[in-house]
Amino acid sequence: MTDHDLDYLDGNAAAGLLDEVFAADVTTARGRCASCGDESVIAIAHVRPVSDGLVLCCSVCEGMLARVTDRGGRVRLDLRGLVWLELGAGDLDAS
Repeated sequence: MTDHDLDYLDGNAAAGLLDEVFAADVTTARGRCASCGDESVIAIAHVRPVSDGLVLCCSVCEGMLARVTDRGGRVRLDLRGLVWLELGAGDLDAS
């Protein structure tokens, strides 16, 4: 293990902030990294806190998958690092 391996949390660390945006458990969603093509669940992404939110990085290539920022009650999502994000019908909140 290197020092670089210790500077992130796993994708579950983004659950609280992402719950504010999606009516689903996004950590169980699957996505494809635009940089390397890896397909995996968001829960295994490497999450790095930044001053105004979180950056989710691919666990394979470390490319940015998404950035979630909180700007005084307004949440901004930058998903350009994901080719797609797939939620299962069972992930959606029916309420």
